[in-house]
Amino acid sequence: MAHERTLILCKSDAVVRGLVGEIIARFERRGFTITGLKMLKVSRELAKRHYAEHEGKPFFDGLVQYITSTPIVAMVVEGEDAVEACRTMIGATNPIQAAPGSIRGDYGQTIGRNLVHGSDSPASGEREVNLWFKPEELFARDHDQKEWLVSA
Repeated sequence: MAHERTLILCKSDAVVRGLVGEIIARFERRGFTITGLKMLKVSRELAKRHYAEHEGKPFFDGLVQYITSTPIVAMVVEGEDAVEACRTMIGATNPIQAAPGSIRGDYGQTIGRNLVHGSDSPASGEREVNLWFKPEELFARDHDQKEWLVSA
């Protein structure tokens, strides 16, 4: 197991539909620590940097428009194998293919309105956390129940 950080974004549809609290609660109940959390209106510049790998693709402009259309909630989630575990909790990109019990499987509607972003690798997690959060916005701490969450 590796202690990791991942960026989780509750995207526009999650905010508008009132699902942010439910999404945060799922990560906390799973035993992860939230070490950064903020609501913000995303600038086009930040959106373009976040989605840089998709620039030039037909859906790029739609991604940028979607994430800048309303405020979103960004958070940093930390814990053992956080990247893979959080992506499993989020579910497949297409909510129709997402497993029941996953966030997208339970609440997602379409591939273009899939509620949540999660970093796809530990390296992406670090890059994305640094893109979205300043060091002074992060509050590293041990989970209060660490001894019950991580085996020796």
